[in-house]
Amino acid sequence: MGEYELVPIRYEDRWNIMQWRNEQMYHLRQNNLLTEEEQEQYFTQVLAGLFTQDRPPQILFSYLREGRCIGYGGLVHINWVDKHAEISFLMNTELESEEFVLHWKNYLWLLEEIAFEQLSFHKIFTYAYDLRPRLYEALYKSRFKEEARLTDHCRFGENYIDVLIHSKFNPELTYRPFDAQDKSFIFDLNNDPESRENSFYPNSISPQEHDTWFAKRLADEETVICVCQQVGKSIGIVRFQKDGTKATVGVNIIKEMRSLGLAKRILKHCCEEYLLKHDVEILAYIKSVNVASVRSFENAGFRYLNEAQVNGYDAVVYNLMKYE
Repeated sequence: MGEYELVPIRYEDRWNIMQWRNEQMYHLRQNNLLTEEEQEQYFTQVLAGLFTQDRPPQILFSYLREGRCIGYGGLVHINWVDKHAEISFLMNTELESEEFVLHWKNYLWLLEEIAFEQLSFHKIFTYAYDLRPRLYEALYKSRFKEEARLTDHCRFGENYIDVLIHSKFNPELTYRPFDAQDKSFIFDLNNDPESRENSFYPNSISPQEHDTWFAKRLADEETVICVCQQVGKSIGIVRFQKDGTKATVGVNIIKEMRSLGLAKRILKHCCEEYLLKHDVEILAYIKSVNVASVRSFENAGFRYLNEAQVNGYDAVVYNLMKYE
């Protein structure tokens, strides 16, 4: 995700992590200040052993910005049978006041990729004392939903406080080739204002224009349109247009599903499937100002090729080759 990444928890980050935990004990399940001896023992005797287990009870990461650790967390209390895990995250205390929501959103985006794509978990959730309203803002923006409130569940000082559980389920996706029944869905998708704004041909599409275009695409053997669905509902498309040894690609997702990292996931799957059947170079032409789309293609494995002009707009060109 650009400057941010998750890597297996690093031994070199242990003292920073100890400091942050001691500074933020108020919202952690930690009763006493950690000592250097305890932290060293935890890293060398507990965490080291996790790396040798096929199904460890927790998987922890260092959260990096430009290679520097600014937080840590992971998946804890993992249930490998039911495929769910609790989310843990702690950031550098100095970043909490100004960048709390930013880093929680970044972290969740990166962690979801691991939990849902790599581990195929069914559900991830947070278990948090009702002390930090900004946490709920980050969770809601990341499409987590409040699943339960445990009333007066934990003693905090002289009082009892609630515990909130927010969950997110794996957005399991299916794919199929487009057909005549997709005409209205693709028309609405491509005519969405944001889709037009990001297009090199930004004018609205009339029904007559779409009818003509759609009929040509159905009849064109060099056109491949993959429809992505979630629980039977169409949520996006990836379109390939082959021309000799090259194919251009485009992706579009319904408005309510954008900003969830799905573009990268959909692109990666569809491009891998396409390259199994076609020995081509896949090219993506993206408006230079469309930073979100550029990031999606980079995260899907595309590499920057050059700059270009398309219909009078500045563009960047990315490519993907077979077996990369």
